[in-house]
Amino acid sequence: MEQIYLDYNASTPLAPEVVEAMTPFLTRHYGNPSTTHFAASEAKKAVEFARRQTGALIGATADEIIFTSGGSESNNHVIKNVYECNTHKGSHIITTTIEHPAVHAPLEYLKRKGAKVTYVDVDQYGQVSVEDIRQAIRKDTILITVMHANNEIGTIQPIAEISKLAKKHNIFFHTDAAQSIGKVNVNVKDIGVDFMSIAGHKLYAPKGIGALYIRKGVELDPIIHGAGHESGMRAGTENVLHIVGLGAACKSAKEQLVNMGKIHALRDTFYRLLQEAFPNQIRLNGHPTACLPNTLNVSFANRIGEEILQAVPEIAASTGSACHSGKVKLSPVLKAMRISQDEGKGTIRFSLGRYTTKNEIEEAVKLLKNRLT
Repeated sequence: MEQIYLDYNASTPLAPEVVEAMTPFLTRHYGNPSTTHFAASEAKKAVEFARRQTGALIGATADEIIFTSGGSESNNHVIKNVYECNTHKGSHIITTTIEHPAVHAPLEYLKRKGAKVTYVDVDQYGQVSVEDIRQAIRKDTILITVMHANNEIGTIQPIAEISKLAKKHNIFFHTDAAQSIGKVNVNVKDIGVDFMSIAGHKLYAPKGIGALYIRKGVELDPIIHGAGHESGMRAGTENVLHIVGLGAACKSAKEQLVNMGKIHALRDTFYRLLQEAFPNQIRLNGHPTACLPNTLNVSFANRIGEEILQAVPEIAASTGSACHSGKVKLSPVLKAMRISQDEGKGTIRFSLGRYTTKNEIEEAVKLLKNRLT
């Protein structure tokens, strides 16, 4: 049975060049990078080299990058820290209704501690209005957190415009860029954010590693206390193996950006073939142009997402609805876009990647057509 992986937004395989870079740190370079003897030197150099590689991908300097365990930790670090350090200025935070749980959950936690949170709605394409963000700003607003691109529908948000608003009102601005890094060009200087979260397993690095960009001049307290690792921002012996992998993945991602046009064209071909196979039965979810080049979120009319995936076990993809005891529950993202239960229950997210081929796309459409018609 041929297996077709179309769930790159959930997690990517390790790129061969990432595995190659990591291998010496499985076998030879075992020293603790915080020590000073010969066994530590290669590990220390590797960590700092990876820091430069990670910064280079997003237009940051090495001293603006700290390594974390992933996107969730990076989000938590910023959100909780900005609140704790700025309660003397205010307690109001602005976000959107379609953020990842790694943003919404820490905000719910802070609400129990006294934070006030405004959840700004999105339009039918899953995009937030800059004007709506402006209207949500209050005198006590201390943080705006808006994801760069949505993980389910791929819609890209107007981050640079929101950043200008934040700066005008002296408000910290954070973006979760886990899904967009490596798929579109992201430069922190161009979009003007104070904080950016990166997740390694979304760009062909290992799971359990990520990074947080903290703009030079902005101060945060450590969220993990102990020794002075990561410039005092995150205690704990560095995960050298995975840090090396993230650095190599960032270098590779920067080089691979020129190939995203091919993936975009492949996604468009996939959508066209689906429309031909299921005439008048396919609905596109997400922004038609301001969208990640690899993400195709569609709804199949009169179908249930889980049942579609069960019918084609050869295809790895994700559904935007969950079926329990005969009842279908739409994802918060689809609900925020005001997609009806009937329209949204048959939603599937197909996300393509570096290793997706045209043959796989054509075979996936054949399988879907044969099993569903």
